[in-house]
Amino acid sequence: MRYTELLILLAIHFLVSWSALAQSRRVTGTVKDSETGQPLAGASVLVKGQLNGAVADANGQFSLPTSQRGATTLLISMVGHEAQTVVVADGNQTVDVKLRIATNSLQDVVVAASRVEESILRAPVTVEKMDSRAIRETPSATFYEGLNNLKGVDMVTSGLTYKQINTRGFASTGNSRFLQLIDGIDNQPAGFGFSMGNLFGLSDLDAESAELVPGAASALYGPAAFNGALLMTSKDPFRYQGLSAQVKMGVNHINDSNTGAALYQDYGFRYAKAFNNKLAFKLVASYMKGLDWFATDYTDVDATTSADKRGPNNPAYNGLNIYGDEINRTITDIGKVSRTGYQERYLTDYNVYSLKLNGALHYRITPGLEAIYSYNFAKGTTNYTGSNRFSVNGFSLIQHRIELRGNNFFVRGYTNQEDSHDSYNTRSLGQQIDRTWVRDLNGNVVAPNLADQTWFDRYTAAYQGKIQGVTASDQSSARAFADQGRLLPGSAEYEQQKARLIGIQGLAGAGILSQTNMYHADAQYNFTSALAAAGLTGTELLVGGNFREYSLFTNGTLFDDKGGRIKYNEFGTFAQLSKSLLENKLKLTVSGRYDKNQNFAGYFTPRGSAVFSPNDRHHFRASFQSGFRNPTPSDQFIKLNVGPITILGGAPSNSAGMNVYENSFNSTSIGGFVNGFLGDVGKVGPQQAVLNNKDKLVKSNVPYIAPERVQSFEVGYRTLLTSRLSLDANYYYGAYRNFILNTVVIRPNSPALASDGSINPAAAQDILNSNYQAFQLYTNAPDRVTAQGATLGLTYATAGGYTLTGNGTWSDFNLKNADPNNIPAFNTPRFKTNVTLGHRNIAPNLGFNIAWHWQDAFDWVGSFNDLRPGRIQAYSLLDAQVTLKLPTYKTLLKIGASNLTNQYIVQAYGSPAVGGLYYVSLTFDQGLRR
Repeated sequence: MRYTELLILLAIHFLVSWSALAQSRRVTGTVKDSETGQPLAGASVLVKGQLNGAVADANGQFSLPTSQRGATTLLISMVGHEAQTVVVADGNQTVDVKLRIATNSLQDVVVAASRVEESILRAPVTVEKMDSRAIRETPSATFYEGLNNLKGVDMVTSGLTYKQINTRGFASTGNSRFLQLIDGIDNQPAGFGFSMGNLFGLSDLDAESAELVPGAASALYGPAAFNGALLMTSKDPFRYQGLSAQVKMGVNHINDSNTGAALYQDYGFRYAKAFNNKLAFKLVASYMKGLDWFATDYTDVDATTSADKRGPNNPAYNGLNIYGDEINRTITDIGKVSRTGYQERYLTDYNVYSLKLNGALHYRITPGLEAIYSYNFAKGTTNYTGSNRFSVNGFSLIQHRIELRGNNFFVRGYTNQEDSHDSYNTRSLGQQIDRTWVRDLNGNVVAPNLADQTWFDRYTAAYQGKIQGVTASDQSSARAFADQGRLLPGSAEYEQQKARLIGIQGLAGAGILSQTNMYHADAQYNFTSALAAAGLTGTELLVGGNFREYSLFTNGTLFDDKGGRIKYNEFGTFAQLSKSLLENKLKLTVSGRYDKNQNFAGYFTPRGSAVFSPNDRHHFRASFQSGFRNPTPSDQFIKLNVGPITILGGAPSNSAGMNVYENSFNSTSIGGFVNGFLGDVGKVGPQQAVLNNKDKLVKSNVPYIAPERVQSFEVGYRTLLTSRLSLDANYYYGAYRNFILNTVVIRPNSPALASDGSINPAAAQDILNSNYQAFQLYTNAPDRVTAQGATLGLTYATAGGYTLTGNGTWSDFNLKNADPNNIPAFNTPRFKTNVTLGHRNIAPNLGFNIAWHWQDAFDWVGSFNDLRPGRIQAYSLLDAQVTLKLPTYKTLLKIGASNLTNQYIVQAYGSPAVGGLYYVSLTFDQGLRR
């Protein structure tokens, strides 16, 4: 039975069970600001214990029905104000509520830390939050970019439409160690194995909040939350009604030597409507386009050339953002020579866009039961830095969600369906174009499989003086001769070949095919109210679980799936128990989660925490957390034969019958055997030389791939030093093991071992005769490393309305005795800091916000540069915005800049230098809030 069918049956069951409930009472009232007496349009009014609620209108008035008998408790809240609880006596009644302005962000309520609502002050682990007002007032161009101002966050920009976030080290441009949820939906295209930043995420107009939990969170959120989790929530159509629209125009590439100034455009639309507090819907659309940042670092990174000889005149020149020059040969009496490559700017399309279409339908079956269906469609183009630079071109992600949500539970199912469309590998494209035009010495264009060797033959002949009219022993002249007929960027033939090769998926072209699907169902139930009814006050119990199926399809271009889709599944279940003691001053929480992927052993991840609050101002916390990360689909199932080597994923089924793990030699032992053989063969003959040196070969013992593991300890302290000054500090220490890595082995045609367990001479002879195949295997390193860090945040709100926030983060990595080749790069600056200053009403209806970010220098290590370090220099960023409210027109005018000083900054080695973006936006909001 499909998961959706199961969920429909569950929905029918709940509908029948609760359909007898009826609304029989109405509560009305007014919500105002306690200082100004002005009505608070958009204030939320909820009935405690129910989903039923209302939103205050432009006059601050609300009206809501409820089926509760006796006293009814209302929860009244408004962004930027302190929430208030009001008890309403039996019978119809009108209430007047005045909310005080919240002077500190530590008065917020969060969900992410424990999967239940709680004060951020008493959250058991570190948690950061952006509410709807912070989202609206961020000085960055988008709210997602504004996450960089939260303490502990690392953000890496690969392109205008693609930014990747991380916490607590081991950052990468494709972060599969960090979970990103939108309304509970995992926002990753499963084929990638990680979320593509906010390319397929929330529109700014529909973003209500973002909560971030740094560090291992697998005990509650499963294997993807190895380094942390970001939970984003869209706006509920019952609470946020009316029409909203935004037009944002900007400019980037100011003073860019690569191009002239370019137009940036961002349009948004949202409409929501509710009927009788029973049925509500919303429609959301956004479209952004602009000219992406150019990757133009042409530094010679050839590893075999000494640093003093690298550069444009190096015959083996390998430019970082030039593709095709990776192809090289070492030619006798000449040395190492590389082919002439093409700059990235001629291979990719820097005109990028992001289209997001969302719709949702909400139906309140009863005041305590709501059914939801949502549909998300996203399509866009971005440039992503991975092992190569990829043009994610027209990539689409479709999501369907159905959910049944009650006061104490939810049951949810969703699907993620991706299509790579016209995406391609720019490095492969450069190499393949270089194979379309090469001529032999008779002037005839050769076949692509002969092109590279033919080019080097031409080079050799010219250098050796065998070509009339070409200067001998001159590298430049030899290259010019070998390059005769080279397709020039911009020419008709170049563009024709470029388009053709992008359309060819697999090794013969540059195109990428991924049509991978993911099906997910999860549920959660909170037994706290039932326990309270049983007399166990102060005890909370939460249970839940999920089931997920992956369905992979690349038509043989990446996986061995020409015969049909590769499918596998995983499930997880968790429980969390909390108890309040010492008159609610101490809260103890234990959590445990068990996960099982069909390809791996099951894993149990516990978490324990204690929060001690001697009074309302001071809150001390300590926790032990654990996490793990399942290998991505590519880690498990890639099977790509690239000629001299086959890249092979580490799932046992992926290599079944190939005799690789069982019968291979460590590649590092091959050199010793070959050199020993060559030294002996002239003395004792080939047969004896093999016998003398065969034991230098080492049979491999590579384990199948398994999840990564981490155990982390954290202590923290939150305090409201005064009503206007708050502090939040934490320290963590984490131990990591089982990092996923690649290793190369050599499989001989003969058995590696003889019957007595010694090295088989026939297998050794296979190595000499090239009767073998090389494999790059995905596996795990046994090494153990540690990381530690600390953050400190201060927020001060002045009596005059200014808010000053500062935070700093220290991160430290200890390699211990581990082999650095077995450990992913930490890729995290040792120190970073953020300072923000803002005022919401520095003058009537006029506000501003300024944010300054600084981080120190560090070495970035990634697969794009073959795991060789590239220096990321220390840099600072200044974002700023000024907002003018036009209440009569329900419109906000915002003028702002990301990277106001227009410094061109590289955040990951090989990625583009990012400059300033200057914008003006007009936002019309029918439900405009203060």
